[in-house]
Amino acid sequence: MREIVLDTETTGFEPSEGHRLVEIGGVELFNHMPTGRNYHQYINPERDMPEEAFNVHGLSEDFLRPQPKFAEVARAFVEFVDGATLVIHNAAFDMKFLNFELERAGLPRLKVQVVDTLAIARRKYPGSPASLDALCRRFGIDNSARTKHGALLDSEILAEVYLELMGGRQPDFGLASSGGGRNAGPVDTAWRARPRPTPLPSRLTEAEAAAHAAFVAGMGEAAIWKRYDS
Repeated sequence: MREIVLDTETTGFEPSEGHRLVEIGGVELFNHMPTGRNYHQYINPERDMPEEAFNVHGLSEDFLRPQPKFAEVARAFVEFVDGATLVIHNAAFDMKFLNFELERAGLPRLKVQVVDTLAIARRKYPGSPASLDALCRRFGIDNSARTKHGALLDSEILAEVYLELMGGRQPDFGLASSGGGRNAGPVDTAWRARPRPTPLPSRLTEAEAAAHAAFVAGMGEAAIWKRYDS
C-alpha cells in the first residue's frame, strides 16, 4: 500500500478570498514504512504575503518571488501522488487549496483516497488536544526543529505521528498472514535472516563519498573513522 503523508503552507485560510499555496511537502510510505522518496516544492503565490501567514511559516515575498508558479509544477506533483492514499492532518484544509490550484491550472481535481489524521486522533483520544504538536508530546516524538511550520518537516513529523496512531511505527511487521491463527502450525523459532543472494546497490554517490573522505581527512590521524578505513 502506497501512501503520501502530505502538508502544505499557504498565504491564508480561504482560496476563495485570494489566498494561495506557497509550499507542498510529501513523504512516501509503502506498507507503513518510509521509502526515502519525498516531494518538496516552494511556490510563487503571485501575491503579497500577509504578516499573519509569514509569522506561521516564515516564507517571505522576496524568497517566494523566484520560485515556480503552481501551474509550472502541477503535473509533477500530480504524478508524485498518483495512485497513492494521501495522509493529511486536517485534510479538508489542504485538499481545498490543492484542488483550487489544480482547477486554476486547468487540471482535474485530485481523485484520491484521503486519510485525515486529525479525525483519527479525535476519535482515538476524545476531548484531548489533537494538534500536531500535542500528538508529538503524546507519542514522545521529537519536534524541536519545528520552530515554524514547514511543509516537508511537518510531513516527516506527521508520518511518525500517523504510524503511532495506526498502532506503532511497524504495526505488525507484516507477520499477519492469511491462514494464520490457531491452526497455522508451530512457529519456526530457529529462523534466521539470510544474506541477500544479490547485494543491494549502494545509494552513496561519488560526490557524497568524496565529501565524507575530505571530512574524515580533516579530523586528523586520531579520528575514530581511521580504524575502519580498511
